[in-house]
Amino acid sequence: MPPSAESAAHMEARARLAAATSRGVRALWGRVDRDNIHASWLELLLNVVSVVSGGQLAAASTTEPWLQSLLGDDPDRASSDRLVPSSLVGVTGNGLPLADVLMSPMWSALRLVTAGVPVVHALARGQALLDLIVRTTIADTGRAADSVGMISRPAVTSYVRVVEAGACNRCVILAGREYGVSSAFARHPRCHCSMEPVTREHRPTPTSPADVYAKMTDAQRRKTFGEAAVKAIAAGADIAQVVNARRGMTSATVYGRTVQATTEGTTRRGLAGQRRKNFEKLPGNRYRTARTPRLMPEEIYRQARGDREHAIRLLRRNGYLT
Repeated sequence: MPPSAESAAHMEARARLAAATSRGVRALWGRVDRDNIHASWLELLLNVVSVVSGGQLAAASTTEPWLQSLLGDDPDRASSDRLVPSSLVGVTGNGLPLADVLMSPMWSALRLVTAGVPVVHALARGQALLDLIVRTTIADTGRAADSVGMISRPAVTSYVRVVEAGACNRCVILAGREYGVSSAFARHPRCHCSMEPVTREHRPTPTSPADVYAKMTDAQRRKTFGEAAVKAIAAGADIAQVVNARRGMTSATVYGRTVQATTEGTTRRGLAGQRRKNFEKLPGNRYRTARTPRLMPEEIYRQARGDREHAIRLLRRNGYLT
């Protein structure tokens, strides 16, 4: 069953949600005043954040129903270990405040205008960047929710990568690979690949890169791999050898020794903040926040180093599980 119908539908629904959220934000971008880009975007930003946050919440809220329909109840799962969808809202996959990141298209457009690019072209480039940010954020939020939901179920031992036929060449050659349940998910901007859990009873047959390639049309193959690569593959070359697997891919975890963390949800009102209780009020901040940073899910997996119980403890402490 490569992949299950439930997982395929889950991935497609997420892609549709990302597209719908992007359309909503694009409509707001269309209201930017060409003569006052900065001020007009600031006036629209609250609505933009609300639309994207709504998309994030919707993406994260589908995880538990999907896992329930796919795997049923897990008798070994603690009743308290339930994903908190709102814990993933308001922050990007890299732990950056959503509002700050959504300022980037405006700054990009202004830099282009300053460089002499016509305003209409600068705004078009800003819209393209906005679309990239929104779609990537929704997809990352959904995958983070799936990851937390799976690790909270003891029956899930690993996951396989689910790749669609129209995926890029970097994703195609990763199709069907199996990873540990707490392994970071390698992705690129606008990547819509997803994961399917593996348990003792539920062992999906992985879809190999060759299977994905076989389902692609000639036009898709040329667009994805390029004319020369298609000829090489037709002559018997291994798909994985034609493409550099990690080029442009990231797991949204850490760079060097920097801890991937966020301040989102660390006030007294946030679940993560309530569980720390070591608050302080910094200059310029309206609310008191926890002194210790709130770790992102993938940083938690890195620190846990394969210790699932420790990972779950950290997920609870950081407000991702109830």
